[in-house]
Order: sequence, then structure tokens, then C-alpha cells
Amino acid sequence: MLFFNSLIMGTMISISSYNWFMMWIGLEINLLSIIPLFKSHLNSFPVEATLKYFITQALASTIILFTIIISMNLNEFLYNYNYWLMMILNSALLTKLGAAPFHFWFPEVMEGLNWLNSLMLLTWQKLAPMILLMYNLNMSMFFSMIIIMSSIVSGIFGINQVSLRKILSYSSINHIAWMLSSMLNMKNILLIYFFIYSIISINIILIFYHLNIFFIPQLFMFLNKNKMIKLLFIFNFFSLGGLPPFLGFFPKWLVINNLTENNFFNLSMILIISTLITLFYYIRLTLSSMTMNYEESLIFVSNIKKYKIIIFNMISILSLIICTNIFSNF
Repeated sequence: MLFFNSLIMGTMISISSYNWFMMWIGLEINLLSIIPLFKSHLNSFPVEATLKYFITQALASTIILFTIIISMNLNEFLYNYNYWLMMILNSALLTKLGAAPFHFWFPEVMEGLNWLNSLMLLTWQKLAPMILLMYNLNMSMFFSMIIIMSSIVSGIFGINQVSLRKILSYSSINHIAWMLSSMLNMKNILLIYFFIYSIISINIILIFYHLNIFFIPQLFMFLNKNKMIKLLFIFNFFSLGGLPPFLGFFPKWLVINNLTENNFFNLSMILIISTLITLFYYIRLTLSSMTMNYEESLIFVSNIKKYKIIIFNMISILSLIICTNIFSNF
């Protein structure tokens, strides 16, 4: 609990500070707090993943610190704009975020973690770097290239995966591209997108965590035991892919509307095509589970009802109508 509280405190320090040095301190508190949370006594895979995560994040933090020191010495940070310093700083923040082409560590770290730690890495750990990038978003061409690379990499490398953690990691890279796109002109959309993405990720990972599954063959075996869990899994994956009428379509709709209003037509088209690729392997998963014969297990049904995830899933799945009404004048 101590490390979890300091994890939250580090993120809050980063996103609420007006000084870049204090933002860096918040990132370091966050990093040093999450390392003990990643440990496991069951096997050595979390240790390896934690070491990879620590080395990558420490390298990015070192680059951020050196950039801050150099900019203070040159007295040209933010107010006196320096393109190369800003690009180095943004690259370090994108490395912490896991965006392409700085994503090399992200799927490998995800593969070594359990589901609860993976959930933290997919959601909470993205908040501070994303907010800091939002403060520092003055390079539309640079970020456009990052968005294009993230969307393409996530579609190509995620299509042949059998590990559910790697599928979610490449899906996260695709959503990073969408969140970066939301910051180009209307930064308020970022918070909406991040909130909805976090809800959908929580729903999916809760199912995987309670069923204790990590690979696609295990997924098919467990989904064939219960029709309700199969239905929730299908709906949540469709929502994660942004398929209407599910909740995940709403933030993508806001981003596309914002980009087209500001004449980013080419970027919008690339994002849509890349999302269709990710949606393809979501649909491939769901159709494979739907077409299999199954015998429902009554023991499995009684065990899964106690986890209280069905109501939370159904609320998030059917929230598109509510969100559309609330944000109709957004």
C-alpha cells in the first residue's frame, strides 16, 4: 500500500507541477514506486520484465534530466523555443509512453507481468507522460510522424500474436496514436479518450485475470464454458477496436471529427486504416470463439458470478448512448 500511494503521488506531482524539474522528480517517484509492485516470488519472468522496464525508464529519465539542465543553462526552454531540445525531450517522453518507434521495450515487459501489473502499465503509467507531452505539444510534424508510425506498427506486429498480453500491448500502441492525435488541436478530448480506454481495458483484464488465461488457446477453452463471459469478451473487444455501437467508438469519433475539422485528412485516413487492421484480429478472435461448439459448465458459471464483473461490463458496453447525449454539444 505504501508503494501504491507513492505511485499515485508521483503521477500527481508530475501532472500538477509548473516546473520541469519537479515534473521529472514526480516521474522518478512513480518509477521507484512501481518497481516493487512488479515483483513476484512465483517465477523469474516478472524480474526480467521489471529489469527491462527499469533500464528503459531510467534511460529516458536521464535524457529528460540532461535536456532540462541544458535548456536551463541556455535559458531557452519553452519561452525561447529550441527545436532540437524539444525533440529530444519529446522523444524521451514518448519512450516512457511506449509509442513507436520507441516501443521496443513495451511488448516484452508486458509479456513478463501478471494481469494486474499489466493493467497498471496500460493505464495509469501512461497518464503522466501523456500529460507532459500535452504541455509540450509544439511540433505538429514530429508528432504526426509518431502517430503514423505507432498506428502502422501496432497493426502489422499485432496481427500474428498468440499472447493476449502482447495483443493488448500493440493495441495500446494503436490507442497511443489516437490519443496523440487528440492533442493536436483539442486537448480536452485526450482525457475523455484516456478515461474510456481505461474502462475498457479494466473490463477485459478483469476477465482475463479471474479466468487466469494468457494465450489464445486458453481463451477459447475457457470461453466455451460460459455464454455470458463469451458475450462480455466479444463486446469488450469490439469496443476496444472502436466498432459502433459500442463505447470505444465514441472517443474515436471525437478524434476523427476534430482532425477533419482542422484539415488533417491524410492523418485521419491513416488512423482509420490502421484501426481496421487491429479490428481485423479482434474480429478473428471473436469469430473463432463464436463458431466453436461448447458445453456449458454449471460449476464454472457459479464461480464466475461471484466476481461482480458482469454489471460493470454491461454498463461500459451500453454507455455509448449516454456519452453521445452528454457530449452532444462538446
